[in-house]
Amino acid sequence: MHVMDAPGQDDEPRVSRRYAWLVFALSFGLLLSDYMSRQVLSAVFPLLKVDWDLSDAKLGLLSGVVALTVGVLTFPLSVVADRFGRVRSLITMALLWSLATLGCALANSYGQLLLARFCVGVGEAAYGSVGVAVVLSVFPRRMRAALSGSFMAGGAFGSVLGMALGGQIAAHYGWRWAFAAMALFGLALALAYGLWVTEERLAAKRGGLPGAPGLPAVPLRRLLPELFGARSIVCAYVGSALQLFVMGALIAWLASYMNRQYGLATAQAAGRAGLFVLIGGVGMVACGALADRLALRDPRRKWTAAIAFSLASCVCLGLGFRMTPGGGQLALLALGMFVAGGTAGPAVAMVGDLSKTSIHATAFGTLTLVNSLLGLGPGPWLTGVLADRIGLAGALQTVPLMSLLAVAAFALGARHYPRDLRRLAAQADPVLPPARVPA
Repeated sequence: MHVMDAPGQDDEPRVSRRYAWLVFALSFGLLLSDYMSRQVLSAVFPLLKVDWDLSDAKLGLLSGVVALTVGVLTFPLSVVADRFGRVRSLITMALLWSLATLGCALANSYGQLLLARFCVGVGEAAYGSVGVAVVLSVFPRRMRAALSGSFMAGGAFGSVLGMALGGQIAAHYGWRWAFAAMALFGLALALAYGLWVTEERLAAKRGGLPGAPGLPAVPLRRLLPELFGARSIVCAYVGSALQLFVMGALIAWLASYMNRQYGLATAQAAGRAGLFVLIGGVGMVACGALADRLALRDPRRKWTAAIAFSLASCVCLGLGFRMTPGGGQLALLALGMFVAGGTAGPAVAMVGDLSKTSIHATAFGTLTLVNSLLGLGPGPWLTGVLADRIGLAGALQTVPLMSLLAVAAFALGARHYPRDLRRLAAQADPVLPPARVPA
């Protein structure tokens, strides 16, 4: 059996290739379930509105309560996961969001449905940060950007699947069965995860003592300095969030743009917007792999790649939204979407390099929190505020300029990265040897 241990690199976990990819596949599947359960609501909006005579504000709250809950609870639940055990936490989260989604199917009033959606958010709050920490723990350090980009792209793919499959199921069997189908998918995956992945098996595969429940916990009094003490890690948080501001705004408003500028019907506009979201997801995977390849000899090139992706998205999207509607514009927007989320994988890799293994879930939770508060949360709302003043086309011409701020953050982080990496190496993580430090 092949072992993922490159010659001359002593910082890589000795993990069988088959088992590592099994962990990735199951973790990625749960991420699909996460976003399918979250976004299936969008597919049944029209049916809910008619059945329960709901206002658009109430429908919006059903969607927003999940994002708000995720943003608030990501950090504390990630801290808990680093202490309680990451695998146990992932299984608990998946069971909770799946059962809550089943509760959506059984709801008999708006209040019950709102409560169920809140519980969906509680279950999903820390899955992204803890899931990527588990995945990175069984793969070589040199693959971090590619794996992180691929893993996070599952959010885009899951969103599209949730809307597409949910819409089809709701059209044939009703909106309750759309929720129920997503719930059953999540429960089945949670069961499979519990059968194949355990804390003890991960510890043994990574060279730890058999039966070891997890990694040594960092005392709470030292946690904040570990998470924010290095300038480069703060720059990675901020740069990632500012670039995701652009991605979040586009995901929220592209369907409306297609409807207003191209005169497409609602279903057609949503379908075309979904295609752009898929392009963005593929871009996350490809850009993450490219960043890893560039950084094989010099880890600082992850920062260079993030800067390049941000600049490219600013140019392509900025010019694209200024063109008249047509094939040329669509091609330029597709290229812009391809690189717009390209910083996601490198940013996770940067945070992983600049934090101790024992607090990876918490560090990635911090990244998710900053992404939500500075990027994914305000991006759609501020774009809407701007659209009320200058029109949606004008707002989307302005949004790509946020990438220039992301470039500034990544450039500043790149300056401090070597020194911060040397400082972390001197502290010597007790579980894994430090990353290769650039001269």
